[in-house]
Amino acid sequence: MAQNELFTVILISLLLVMLAAPGLYGMFRKAGVPGWKAFVPYYNTWVMLEIAGRPKHWFFWQFIPVVGWFITMGIIVEFVKPYGKFKFYQHGLAVLAGFIYLPYVGFNKKDKFIGVEAARKHRKSSAREWIDAGVFAIVAATLIRTFVFEAYTIPTPSMEKTLLVNDFLFVSKFSYGPRIPNTPLAVPFVHHTIPGLNIKSYSELIKVPYTRWFSSPVKRGDVVVFNFPAGDTLTKEFDSKLPYYDILRAEEQKQYFELRNQYKSEAELISASKARARENIWYSGEYTIKTRPVDKRENYIKRCVAVAGDSIRIVEDEVYINGVKSITPPQSQIHYVVTLNGAIPDFEVMQDEYNLDEDKGDYVATGKPGQYNILLTNQAKEKMVKNGLIKEIHPDYSYNGGGGDVYPYDTFHKWNRENFGPVWVPKKGVTITLTPENFAIYERAIHVYENNKVEQRNGKIFINDKETNQYTFKMDYYWMMGDNRMDSQDSRYWGFVPEDHVVGEAGMIWMSWEGGIRWRRLFNIIR
Repeated sequence: MAQNELFTVILISLLLVMLAAPGLYGMFRKAGVPGWKAFVPYYNTWVMLEIAGRPKHWFFWQFIPVVGWFITMGIIVEFVKPYGKFKFYQHGLAVLAGFIYLPYVGFNKKDKFIGVEAARKHRKSSAREWIDAGVFAIVAATLIRTFVFEAYTIPTPSMEKTLLVNDFLFVSKFSYGPRIPNTPLAVPFVHHTIPGLNIKSYSELIKVPYTRWFSSPVKRGDVVVFNFPAGDTLTKEFDSKLPYYDILRAEEQKQYFELRNQYKSEAELISASKARARENIWYSGEYTIKTRPVDKRENYIKRCVAVAGDSIRIVEDEVYINGVKSITPPQSQIHYVVTLNGAIPDFEVMQDEYNLDEDKGDYVATGKPGQYNILLTNQAKEKMVKNGLIKEIHPDYSYNGGGGDVYPYDTFHKWNRENFGPVWVPKKGVTITLTPENFAIYERAIHVYENNKVEQRNGKIFINDKETNQYTFKMDYYWMMGDNRMDSQDSRYWGFVPEDHVVGEAGMIWMSWEGGIRWRRLFNIIR
């Protein structure tokens, strides 16, 4: 456990035992105990156990990281019973709002200390026993999911061979600091939709601004789970399977060609095309538009290849950071056209030696003698070259048509999937000069992620209705890419990932399944 992680755990533990201290002062005095003892951290819980007549070993269980939080909550529940508090809502208030409820019990004249023996005579119904156990389990699991770790399942092959479809992961919330939910009013254990009912699992009556306790920045090379940046607006019909912004861009292109004879200025034509496209989608009746808060957007997993302040460039599928060629992850995959020296090895050799599966289409004959389309990891490529299997090899840039249009989808940048940038990744507190050339790159970050009104009028830039060409970023941003480089929807298609979208770091594979358990992958640390 890192130093900042340990500090977070200790702070939460101290808050649990100290926030209620003013109320404990009054309650101790009602039990005939000196009130000053309420203000001594952890000694106050020892006294609470004495007053409640509960085993003293509970005191020591409090010092187990995370588990101790729930032990402290249990001590509080047991402590209020000798004051005649046996109802479910009273225990809930004591644990969740003790800084208010315990002072009320401690200082009003109605509530008395009835003693341990009187408390023991009270018997809960079996239904109440089940309810208490269920609520405790839900609260415990929710706190662990929010502050400690969360389970995640790999849904797509964008990270193969590093991570496979149906790998089950633990995602550490400690790595970058626990993020407080934007929408705390939500159904436990589900993300944004209640299964079977197809309705929202959350309410936006209470909205919490972005808050991360003891934040630590994402590092280059980390495998990160984050909320899909382009998932703020969706259609009910397609959700994230076909993002709203992809639908919008297709409509904008259609309107561009339909309106091009009506405008002399390219800027006016583009503006009119965008306005008409938005109107058509919103009011056509073909789509039902919906929005989601940050913490309820789809979870994605990619590798961070550039951090805030970096300049990233991709040349022939090779990533360069600040002008220096980046180390390629050993399991990163690229489609190659390969001419072999002699016959292709048998199925078992290809699978065991080079991690290639014919059934998955990892290698397919092109029809030319000795030539194959092969999806190779960097590690497998080097091994095949060393073993003398490869006569000729080059990336298959024809695969998937070159990947299609890429971010920022403007007419100025002639980038594609394999050749992209350079792009500077925004850093908190850094001021940039906006130009016609870089406006499209940073417009979404300024407008959507940092909540500013941004416009271009007559060649001039207006932010919040003030003419300016300067902007200072409020957050750090990251550039994420899949290890399966030619089969990954990543920052090349939707741009930067803001720090408030970061969920946690992928830590360990605890289960893997493909028609059965993939035993060799169990408990692997993700690198």
